[in-house]
Amino acid sequence: MDQVDGEYTEEYSCMPPPLFMFAISLIEIGIFAYHTHFHIKERGWVGINGPAPIESVLIYNPKRRCEAWRYLTYMLVHSGWVHICNNVLMQLFLGVLLEMVHKWWRVLIVYFAGVVAGSLATSVTDPEYYLAGASGGVYALITAHMATVILNWSEMELPWVRVLLFSSFCVLDVGIAIYYRYTGDGSNKVGYAAHFGGALAGLLLGIHVLRNLRPQKWETIVWRVSIVIWIVLAGVVIAWNIFYPSYFPPSDICKLSV
Repeated sequence: MDQVDGEYTEEYSCMPPPLFMFAISLIEIGIFAYHTHFHIKERGWVGINGPAPIESVLIYNPKRRCEAWRYLTYMLVHSGWVHICNNVLMQLFLGVLLEMVHKWWRVLIVYFAGVVAGSLATSVTDPEYYLAGASGGVYALITAHMATVILNWSEMELPWVRVLLFSSFCVLDVGIAIYYRYTGDGSNKVGYAAHFGGALAGLLLGIHVLRNLRPQKWETIVWRVSIVIWIVLAGVVIAWNIFYPSYFPPSDICKLSV
């Protein structure tokens, strides 16, 4: 049997340049700077943990679910310096590595799917909560790395190290989010459903979208099962949002009907 350990490492390339994560990060920083400018003019300060610009037309607002773009654009809005710095640094570190092997368009699909999955998950678990930040996309990138480990296990050096590293981070960060969700005051509560939604999207779509260097029969089965699970879950939460309006806070600008 040929020795293939390390073959994955040989796939890293800067051609084409991994520009997607840099571009989306610059946009997020620019919008944060814009919101910060107006917060400072109106309130004189912006703390390390906020406040979030809840009046923004980009933030996910549970009372304006009819403005469907908010399910995606909330990723551009952040609450404080810690929030923006943590998300940008993590997505640059994780996303650029993925782009160098899997190319920008695959990473774009996974990242945006994680963002949308995060808002959909939050909408059904915390229907009255606003949502800001790119954490859904960041968690999608984390579990996309897990997906590529699954697909390319024999082609990687020390795959268990990757699994342990990313799993430990997920457990720690979600644990912190859950703690603040139930112990923080009204201005500091953190929703964790977006983390779970993004992570699930990154794993399921990552298996389906990212490159598999040496496909095997069992991996083909996993590939098919993952997309079926994704379609079913996404269909359920989308249908919940459309056909169960009484579950959500009443809209303050439009009336949803089916």
